[in-house]
Amino acid sequence: MTKEEKYRELLQEVEALTAAETDEIANMANIAAAIHAKMGFHWTGFYRVAGDELVLGPFQGPVACTRIRRGRGVCGTAWKEGRTLIVPDVEQFPGHIACSAFSKSEIVIPLLRKGAVFAELDIDSAETDAFDAVDETYLTRLLATLTYPNR
Repeated sequence: MTKEEKYRELLQEVEALTAAETDEIANMANIAAAIHAKMGFHWTGFYRVAGDELVLGPFQGPVACTRIRRGRGVCGTAWKEGRTLIVPDVEQFPGHIACSAFSKSEIVIPLLRKGAVFAELDIDSAETDAFDAVDETYLTRLLATLTYPNR
């Protein structure tokens, strides 16, 4: 099965999981679990904006950094810049926060509500250069289930 085929199946699964659930944390938990199980990444999870920090939210994988300051590491930079970051080799990213020595590449997608980042999806791979435009496209579509105006 190709990466796109996996993502198409995953999108259907996530839409079904979140369709009737209005609790954002419950949806984040199921989304993280579904992505992690289907795609086999090293770490899959959410960080939520709380004041001037990102605070660890629902995730799958080994223990993680609990708090990340705005502008620090890949997650803090994606939050500060308000844009998706794809990092082919985390060792080459200035200020990378090494929560796990096994993380080699990363994608971070900010979630916006009323023009402001309220959370982020962070995914780490144990392989370098694991993420591309296909991941960004499908993960962004998948995350739309969390950004409905009524949630």
